[in-house]
Amino acid sequence: MSTKTDELTAMLAPVVAGLGLGLELQGIEFAPSRSHGLLRLYIDLPGGERPVSVDDCEAVSREVSAVLDVHDPIASAYTLEVSSPGLDRLIFTPAQALRFAGQQVKVALALPQDGRRRVQGVILRADADALVVGLGDGGEFAVPFVNIDKARLVPDYAALGLAPAGPKAPRPRRQRAEAPKPKHPGTH
Repeated sequence: MSTKTDELTAMLAPVVAGLGLGLELQGIEFAPSRSHGLLRLYIDLPGGERPVSVDDCEAVSREVSAVLDVHDPIASAYTLEVSSPGLDRLIFTPAQALRFAGQQVKVALALPQDGRRRVQGVILRADADALVVGLGDGGEFAVPFVNIDKARLVPDYAALGLAPAGPKAPRPRRQRAEAPKPKHPGTH
C-alpha cells in the first residue's frame, strides 16, 4: 500500500464503520493523475447476512465525500467510486486472505520474485508478512505483502451456479427421418 492509500484508509475506515450499517472498508484503490484521478473504496458486510446494496454505496459515498471535502487530502481533481467487492474481490490485508483460505487467488507482483511476475493458486495461509499460495504442482509460493501489487480471488462460477459445470458437452447430431430407400432402383 502507498503512503497516500494508508492515510486515506486511516481517515475513511472509521467513517464507513460509523454509519451504523454494519459496513467495513475493505480497501482503497487510488490512481492519481495530473488531469483527473480515481479514488475507489470497496465496502463489505463481513457477516454475510446480505450483500452490499446500491443504497449502502450511496450512503458511504455521501458521508465520505463530505469528509474528503473538509480534510481535502487529495490535491488534484478525482472521481470517488464506492463499490461492493464483487465475486472476484481484491485482497488487501492478511485477515482478508485468511478469510478466503482454500480459494483460488491470482496475484500480480510489484517486483519479480523467483522469475515470476504473477502467481495463481489456492490461498493456504497468511500472516502479517506474507501470503502463501499453493501451486498446482503441490509446491508453495510465499509472497511478501509488500511485494503484492494486486491480489484478486478467482471465483468458481460453475460452483456458484453461474456457469455450466465441466467442459462443454458435445452437441448431439441432428437426426433426420428418411423414407426407406428401395433395394433395387427402378423397381417398386
